[in-house]
Amino acid sequence: MAARRARIPATKYPVERLTLDNGLRVVLAPDRTAPVVGVAVVYDVGIRSEPEGRTGFAHLFEHLMFQGSANLEKLAHFRHVQGAGGTFNGSTHFDYTDYFETLPSNALERTLFLEADRMRGPRLTEENLRNQVDVVKEEIRVNVLNRPYGGFPWLKLPPVLFDTFPNAHDGYGSFTDLEGATVADAADFFERYYACGNAVLAVAGDFEVAEATALVERHFGDVPARPAPERPSFAEPDLTAERRQSYTDPLAPLPAFASAWRVPDPIGGFDAYLPYVVLAEVLTDGEASRLVERLVQRDRSVTSVGSYLGFMGEAFEVRDPTALLLQAHLPPSGDVDKVLRTVDEELDRLATDGLAPGELARTQARMATHLLRDNDAVLGRALGVAVLEQQRGAPELINELPRLVGAVTEEQVRAAAATLRPERRATVEVIAGAAAPAGKGKANQ
Repeated sequence: MAARRARIPATKYPVERLTLDNGLRVVLAPDRTAPVVGVAVVYDVGIRSEPEGRTGFAHLFEHLMFQGSANLEKLAHFRHVQGAGGTFNGSTHFDYTDYFETLPSNALERTLFLEADRMRGPRLTEENLRNQVDVVKEEIRVNVLNRPYGGFPWLKLPPVLFDTFPNAHDGYGSFTDLEGATVADAADFFERYYACGNAVLAVAGDFEVAEATALVERHFGDVPARPAPERPSFAEPDLTAERRQSYTDPLAPLPAFASAWRVPDPIGGFDAYLPYVVLAEVLTDGEASRLVERLVQRDRSVTSVGSYLGFMGEAFEVRDPTALLLQAHLPPSGDVDKVLRTVDEELDRLATDGLAPGELARTQARMATHLLRDNDAVLGRALGVAVLEQQRGAPELINELPRLVGAVTEEQVRAAAATLRPERRATVEVIAGAAAPAGKGKANQ
């Protein structure tokens, strides 16, 4: 009897593309259902782009982009967006940095002016740099150094899985590297990576295409043209033997671990990659998923478990190399080796015996629901089409992703599970500080 397939509804968001003479790529996704617009500018520079000796620089530069621009003083961007009733932010990822706003549609021109103005150049002063270095250092103290499980696993696991500096280094940055940054470094970083040819502008929501096109050309058309830098390859060989590391977290109340296995190229090998996206959800999405049912409910060997694609959980917004991650927290007397043996057992059982009736369809329906929900908001749609254009040249894929997820077969999921072997696995173990035996683990530096 054929396995029941998930019935995935399709979306038909209109998507239009154009490229300005200066090389800026533009994606327009009109939707007149609500008087709101989402605007996103995505630059093709992220943590992996940082030069050695300047760890944390991509994130630091994101902060600098909010400290005034060519024609606007410090904090003016904040006032103009919030004064129009909007919200804004920016974020740094492994492969890109984004800046975004949500505003009433009558403020579209305002936000286009603001983004174009800082694309011409942020205010890179010694005062702004030193102030933002201090801000980032405090962020590291709050989010990593003085928080239980700080940096786990997105900072702790890459250096176990990877060997090269771009893939393995600390993306938040060391205090030494941050304090050594100069205005000249920042100016060089801007000149190299924040070029029109290295950016995508996306607008989604309530606008007329012709009017929005005219506004984009008015505000971005005279930004000086600079080509995108050549993007280096970050490729490195897969593991051929299991890797394990541990460290003591003095603030962690419970032991934990995270494991990672390399997966196919998310872009060049998209068809081979998709089954791993579905597999991660089969393993841990929901109370009925097999690892939640086995490890949490039956064995009680972990208190929580989750799996996902990419170190920041961005399955469709990451380049190669990346990984499928599995992370879990254990009770005080938990045994990481025993849990990993159980994970191996469940992966073998999945690869050999297949999925239970309805298991795949249920998982795919949940995944499609999450994708549809995320894309329903105009900002989510703007960010989605911007990154799809930047990394794939295919913003229209936003309409196809739910269907493509639903088209993954049981045989593909089983084959993906069969590749997650211990000899291809990297694991980092967190030893709870209060429970750590003397001499075991390695203290955070």
